Amino acid sequence: MKIGFIGLGNMGAPMAANLAAAGHEVLGFDVAGTQAHGVAQAASGTDAAQVADIVITMLPNGAILRAVAQDILPAMHKGATLVDCSTVDVESARAVAADAEAAGLMAVDAPVSGGIGGAAAGTLTFMAGGTEEAFATALPLFEIMGQKAVHCGDAGAGQAAKICNNMVLGATMIATCEAFALADKLGLNRQKMFDVVSTSSGYSWSMNAYCPAPGIGPQSPADNDYQPGFAAELMLKDLGLSQQAAEAVDADTPMGQMAHKLYQQFVENEDGKGRDFSAMLPRFLERGRS
Repeated sequence: MKIGFIGLGNMGAPMAANLAAAGHEVLGFDVAGTQAHGVAQAASGTDAAQVADIVITMLPNGAILRAVAQDILPAMHKGATLVDCSTVDVESARAVAADAEAAGLMAVDAPVSGGIGGAAAGTLTFMAGGTEEAFATALPLFEIMGQKAVHCGDAGAGQAAKICNNMVLGATMIATCEAFALADKLGLNRQKMFDVVSTSSGYSWSMNAYCPAPGIGPQSPADNDYQPGFAAELMLKDLGLSQQAAEAVDADTPMGQMAHKLYQQFVENEDGKGRDFSAMLPRFLERGRS
């Protein structure tokens, strides 16, 4: 299959490399000039798109996605498929899908979960929105780049699933970090707390798989001085998208709103930028009750 891949950043480059390693002909482009192993370099996004059966994008936000789509959709041949793996607002995903359909193309919004490690290992989870036909076309590539792909519904449903998932994740990570900080101040051994919480009603992915306390549970960014597996500013972005969506549909999300406020303070006013989102633990340890 001929694949155009636009956006070869920390996530896109290993995803594109995995497709090339599986035997696909991948032509990649990134505005920063970055490259991926086994991926031929295109002169522009349009060049990458015009010969492709499937074009995959991995971009920073909805505005950039719309601008890139405006450039590449006219260059794609009829019947080709656009697969956007960025995390963007639902409305941008739906607008791009409508433009693709009007141009005689198929489109899938398929944001991912699993971080940089999952992209490199080919173990991402894809949350996809679009028609059944478009999803079926993209599925063989999802199976190379990831371990699971869920068709969530029509255009925009993949983005909706992603922002709901990450709203849960942001809130549970904050609660997990708060609990460790409280346990420390109560004199409770961290390992004992983990042994109890991880096997009882406090069980969560934040506690069990991505523990924010160094030396506790499976290895996580906490064991590497909170070097990001998933950066705090990316969590802030996703929580912002969740609150934008909640406002648009008049949904009451007070926990999501508070998580967004706390990560905004952490990233913009404290030392959170460039650190993993689980670095909320040392943040809480340094603070008293306000």
